[in-house]
Amino acid sequence: MTRRFSVALLLTAVLSAGPAAGLAAQDFGFPDDIAGSGGEDGGFGPLALALSGEAAMEITGYAEEFDDPPDTALEGNFRGRLNFEADGANVKAVIRLKINAPDTQYTLGLVAPDEAYLQAYFGDFEFECGLRKLTWGKADSMGPLDLVNPFNYASLTNMTDYMENKIAQPLIHLSYRAGPFTKLETVLLPWFSPHRFAETGRWVSPSSASLSALLPPGIKPAMPDINKLAYGQAGLRFTTTLGPADIGLQYFYGRMHQPAAVTTVDFSTGVPAGIALDFNRYHQIGLDWAQVVAGFNLRAEAAANITGDLGGDDGAVYNPAILWSFGFDRDLVWGVNLNLQCNESVRLLNGKVGDNPLADIEAGSDMTSSRITAVLSKKFLRDDLEVRATGIWGLEEGDFLIVPGIYWTIRDVQLTFSAGVFGGDEGGQLGAYRSNSFLTFGIAYSF
Repeated sequence: MTRRFSVALLLTAVLSAGPAAGLAAQDFGFPDDIAGSGGEDGGFGPLALALSGEAAMEITGYAEEFDDPPDTALEGNFRGRLNFEADGANVKAVIRLKINAPDTQYTLGLVAPDEAYLQAYFGDFEFECGLRKLTWGKADSMGPLDLVNPFNYASLTNMTDYMENKIAQPLIHLSYRAGPFTKLETVLLPWFSPHRFAETGRWVSPSSASLSALLPPGIKPAMPDINKLAYGQAGLRFTTTLGPADIGLQYFYGRMHQPAAVTTVDFSTGVPAGIALDFNRYHQIGLDWAQVVAGFNLRAEAAANITGDLGGDDGAVYNPAILWSFGFDRDLVWGVNLNLQCNESVRLLNGKVGDNPLADIEAGSDMTSSRITAVLSKKFLRDDLEVRATGIWGLEEGDFLIVPGIYWTIRDVQLTFSAGVFGGDEGGQLGAYRSNSFLTFGIAYSF
């Protein structure tokens, strides 16, 4: 069963949370005796709600289709956001809604919650509960420790917007501050969600296409019932400051967001009869570090993923792996800023991986997976105009994505003109989309 959150119930919680800068309760039609004055008569005090949002329109064209009629070569996409926030003496309620987002997991027609949660503060303790995007680790872009939320890869036109691509999860998050720079936190996710990939259309991933090619026509990979406590996850994280360095340690017990495919074969014909997907359990132990050195804002993460395949010979389970990332940002000359990060995973027990892709899910894949992400940016006109270029390069396959863009903010309106160029080896994760290079023009109003 699809899990759903009641927006009406959450909005009621927001409206009951107490004073905040925004709209008064009377503006919503509440009578004075309900709104209260906060005096000795025990009233609730002025009921207030902060409201913000965005309305945007984007037109995207794909380079290989520019000779086609405009109705097939161009895609129009309207998106909207509504953000409600209320603050009480020791509580905050937040609802962030997406408008016209039918691909969102927790969907309510054309309106879907992007986040919806409560925060409560009790001295040095903080309690959060609800649908939440939580970032762990210090890397700027998909570091190995940022594993609480899966990502949405249903479209790669906004691949560089990492927070937008995160999928909020139902969770309980507790934290305790043991000082101004020290925090201990734990998270509990009672359910599990995998990464989301396109099932049809131009953005179908190469791995999904390979799975489909193995099966007889009309048969789809079988998905397990992940809406059970058996798929629950939990983690613990500690952060502090030692001298000039910020460090963190964490432990996470959960499931990999990337599926593992187990193929069943019809022994009478030797033809694959079906594929069952599963999501391997694993433990992760990791640490991170951040420090400013000679003007460089340095960041590093390292982690060990310990799976159930400690012998390396179980074809249905991913091998254990070591993961790391290292990056920095620094202002260069003429106000140009560079943000650079390298991510890599190294598979352990690589010699035990089988050669048959029907028997081993890692057959035919490289022992290492390395990716460099670089962002160059420069601002003009009192920071209202930004020129930015993002590049992602897969080292093993030699494939890449380059996203140059111009972003011009005129008061409350932002104009965007950007492009996405895929290239390199067609067998790579990015090079497979080289026919999907695109141009996008967008206009957005924020309020």
